[in-house]
Amino acid sequence: MQKDHLVKSITKDGKFRAYAIDATGVVAEAQQRQDTWSASSAALGRTLVGSLLLSASVLKGKETMTVKINGGGPIGAMIVDADANGNVKGYIQKPHVHLPLNDHHKIDVGKAVGVNGFMQVMKSMGGDEPYTSNVPLASGEIGDDFTYYLAQSEQIPSAVGVSVFVNEDNTIKVAGGYLIQTLPDATDEDISKLEKRLKEVPMVSELLLSEQTPKDILNLIFGEDNLDYLTDTPVKFTCTCSKKGFAKALSKIDPKEIKKIIDEDHKAELVCHFCGARYNYNEDELKSILTVSEKRDELEQAQNHGKDKHDQDNKE
Repeated sequence: MQKDHLVKSITKDGKFRAYAIDATGVVAEAQQRQDTWSASSAALGRTLVGSLLLSASVLKGKETMTVKINGGGPIGAMIVDADANGNVKGYIQKPHVHLPLNDHHKIDVGKAVGVNGFMQVMKSMGGDEPYTSNVPLASGEIGDDFTYYLAQSEQIPSAVGVSVFVNEDNTIKVAGGYLIQTLPDATDEDISKLEKRLKEVPMVSELLLSEQTPKDILNLIFGEDNLDYLTDTPVKFTCTCSKKGFAKALSKIDPKEIKKIIDEDHKAELVCHFCGARYNYNEDELKSILTVSEKRDELEQAQNHGKDKHDQDNKE
């Protein structure tokens, strides 16, 4: 059975666009790389799934998206990067969080995330500045929060369901979800009928555990012959970090800080939050980075001096 893929479809009557995803491998890799415990595994996993669904629905070409969620709960902040081609990576601030089950005997994701905060989506559309939108968290359960974001910021009435089954040893058994968007031809009666149907359908994790595919899930919601399938895209955990990229980031800090590292430690190790990769720099490499940093600092000072002189000339 094909794993880790996202299908996109439209109902034959043109009233709904529907996506479904099996992201078990993606979420499992994130769990392994960051050693997340149950509540953190479920929260980060749902956010990875939701971000893949959202990016598939609103991005195209080389566009990318960063989703940040911080509800003030014990897991802290989560950051997920995704693109239009099924690539995703995610980071959670507090990976070692385990909570008692909620009243429904499920992992209490809402309590782990918290509701006193925001969901921020930054879309890089190829211009100089990314498009940024913030919405308050609806429940901290993640699916509700993506649904609310789509309604408020994208003006698209939608339904988002995301689900992660975490094993007792914190590893991931299954992870997936669906996103359904209302199109202009849908009537209030059509929407009510869909809402009723979604309440009847089992959780996505239960369907995946019974070896249902993303297409099976959408067929269960809409009926076997009521969908036209448009695309079937592989999804994967992809981190683009590199030693060169981290060196570039290091060169942007204060030259005094770099010189202090050279004088005191004679080396440095940087760790990628997303994938856990470690990059080591010896003293000679740090001196080269320092040279770049000093040149950048000198250039900024010259530019600021020129700006100050220009402003003074205008005043006179």
